[in-house]
Amino acid sequence: MKKHQHFIAHKPWGMISQFVNPAKRKKKLLGDLYNFPEGTMAIGRLDVASEGLLLLTTDGKISEEIRSSKYEKEYYVQVDGIINKEAVERLKNGVEIGFNGKKYTTKPGKAFLIDDPKFPLRSQKIRDERHGPTSWVSIIIKEGKFRQVRKMTAAVGYPTLRLIRVRIGEIKLGNLNVGEVREVSNLISHQLK
Repeated sequence: MKKHQHFIAHKPWGMISQFVNPAKRKKKLLGDLYNFPEGTMAIGRLDVASEGLLLLTTDGKISEEIRSSKYEKEYYVQVDGIINKEAVERLKNGVEIGFNGKKYTTKPGKAFLIDDPKFPLRSQKIRDERHGPTSWVSIIIKEGKFRQVRKMTAAVGYPTLRLIRVRIGEIKLGNLNVGEVREVSNLISHQLK
C-alpha cells in the first residue's frame, strides 16, 4: 500500500491555492513553492489575496475529514478602522452575508480583538497610515464558505485589508516563513484532535 504524504505550507499573498491555473492568469501556483508528489491536493483554499496556513495531502479521506466542520479555522484579520466591541460581538454571534446569490447567516464562532501580530510585510503594500487607522481581530469559525471571513467583516462595517489563516484544528502556522513548506508525518491523529 502506498504511503500518503502530508504537508503544511505558508501560502504567500498573490498565489493561487491550486496546482493548475484555471484562467491562465500570471499568478504563482502551489507547485512553485515545492516539488510536491503527484496526487497532492490542497485541503481547502485561501483566495489569492489571503495568506497563511495551508494543509496539503495525497490522502483524499484526510482532506475530506479536515474540510468538515469538526475543526476550527482561525484567521488574523486586519480591518479598516478601529473595530469596536459591538462589531466583534456580531462576528461571534453570526452575521448575514451573501452566498451563491442568497442571504446566509454565518454560524456562531469566536472573535476577539488582538494586537498587531507583526507579520512580515506583504509583497504588495496594503496602504499607509495616511488612509486612517487599522486594527486586528481574530476570527475562529468551523465552516468556510467562499470569501466568508471577508464578507463577515464587511457586513459589520470593517472591510478586510489583510487576512492570514493561523490555525486549523491544533495545527498552527507558528514560525513557518512565508512560502515555506514542511512535510509532516500526520495531519490528523497527532495534531488536529
